[in-house]
Amino acid sequence: MTNKKLKTSKLTLNAAGYVASATQIASPNVDARPENTNIDLIVIHNISLPPNIYKGSGVVQLFTNQLNPNEHPYYAEIYTRKVSSHFFIRRDGELMQFASCLQRAWHAGVSSWQGRERCNDFSVGVELEGSNFEAFEAAQYQTLKSLLNCLRKAYPIQHITGHSDIAPGRKTDPGPYFEWNRIKGC
Repeated sequence: MTNKKLKTSKLTLNAAGYVASATQIASPNVDARPENTNIDLIVIHNISLPPNIYKGSGVVQLFTNQLNPNEHPYYAEIYTRKVSSHFFIRRDGELMQFASCLQRAWHAGVSSWQGRERCNDFSVGVELEGSNFEAFEAAQYQTLKSLLNCLRKAYPIQHITGHSDIAPGRKTDPGPYFEWNRIKGC
């Protein structure tokens, strides 16, 4: 993994569904979207591994099925989970991509949005390095805003929502410290 200096004002999505300036790490935890499915929802999450610890390789290891259950007690509980997300934004604003937007990443789980089940089918998942217990960084919002604008240019995005809104009672992210007003207009 390299720490690329991201030019967030110029993010573009290519025809294959990749942001060229993002660090690309392929996750095996993806599959095909149903045919003729419009990508019209963006789901924002937060994640940190170990919990509330940043800058480590835990998230990358989880999304690539390489999490060592002996490295941290929490990892022993989750290392067999097959999950991914399209994007991960680190605290410093670095953008990582684990799946083409044309693929179905496994970020939403059991979910529903406005009466539509299986949100993974029609959404793009964006994970922010963080937790429910502290504010996100300005660099993350800058990258997120640029990414949201990029995705809106490429797909008929109708809504941007949190994991907590598509899986109420089961999920709480992006959490109380996510400032929705900072992405208004994206």
